Amino acid sequence: MSSTQIPENTSNFTSKDLVSDQDIRWCPGCGDYSILKQVQKVLPELGLKKENIVFVSGIGCSSRFPYYMNTYGMHTIHGRATSIATGLKVSRPELSVWVVTGDGDSLSIGGNHFIHTLRKNPNLNILLFNNEIYGLTKGQFSPTSPEGKVTKSSPMGSVEHPFNPLALALGADATFVARSMDRDPKHLQAMIRRSAGHEGTSLLEIYQNCNVFNDGAFFAYTDRATKTDRALFLEHGRPLLFGEGNKKGIRLVDGCHPQVVDVEKEGLSESDLWIHDEKDSLKAGLLARLPENQGNGEGEFPSAFGVFYAVERYCLEGAVRLQIEKARERMGEGDLDALIRGDHVWEIK
Repeated sequence: MSSTQIPENTSNFTSKDLVSDQDIRWCPGCGDYSILKQVQKVLPELGLKKENIVFVSGIGCSSRFPYYMNTYGMHTIHGRATSIATGLKVSRPELSVWVVTGDGDSLSIGGNHFIHTLRKNPNLNILLFNNEIYGLTKGQFSPTSPEGKVTKSSPMGSVEHPFNPLALALGADATFVARSMDRDPKHLQAMIRRSAGHEGTSLLEIYQNCNVFNDGAFFAYTDRATKTDRALFLEHGRPLLFGEGNKKGIRLVDGCHPQVVDVEKEGLSESDLWIHDEKDSLKAGLLARLPENQGNGEGEFPSAFGVFYAVERYCLEGAVRLQIEKARERMGEGDLDALIRGDHVWEIK
């Protein structure tokens, strides 16, 4: 399956069939409710067998997810969900494996496992709930908390520079990188579909509101008064436009320096602007870091949402199975000792 195609709908279950009998134990108003709802809505559209769907999680509020999905699932250990999911996919490649994790779970103790999963590229779907805080352990700053963030573990403000999850993923050679948010259900559904349709590891970062310990951290991207100026929605092959009536745009100066422009005032056409290309890794890196720029007099850069990068590369489980077949051809069935010994054998007399 390509990164842009979703299989024909042959599922024999509905979203209601994915609702488990467990009481949902997230705080009232938590953004996790919306994410759960959108996942349950989209999965029946994907042509999957319900018995082939597995959700794997680590530790954190987001990691309660498998309990609330009436599918197979594993609530594993802190930061190791991606590794366990990788082993599952290699051993059972026919399964649709989903990893649900948070910014603390995946980017702190699980950081090493996270980047190596992206590098190896098993056919997994990673849903990274980013609320820029530790929620389950009651409000400490996390690896994505902004500098100066006042929390229970940083009463004078965090002095640590935060991770940029998408920039980190691109640096690890991820093959699919996207971002959405809990308060935009239609966009989130679209990104879940795109993630599911990608052959390889898909990373979908989801801005998720923790209304208890970090309320409103991402409201600027969804509130009517600020959304148009703060959120940039990416479409492959389309110019980068935002603002009321799409009057603002972004162009590249000297090919690599983004610049916010007033399209009408400067008399620019769409061809003068930055045209989004999902296969351009260099420009994807610029998009991931747009908010870190200071703007240029026309206003600060918005944050981008959508698919930043999507390319195809061989999947880990396919490469492993191909190697096993070659080993069988070379060594025959069951001769593990000969395979490990290889050609580097010396007889000492």
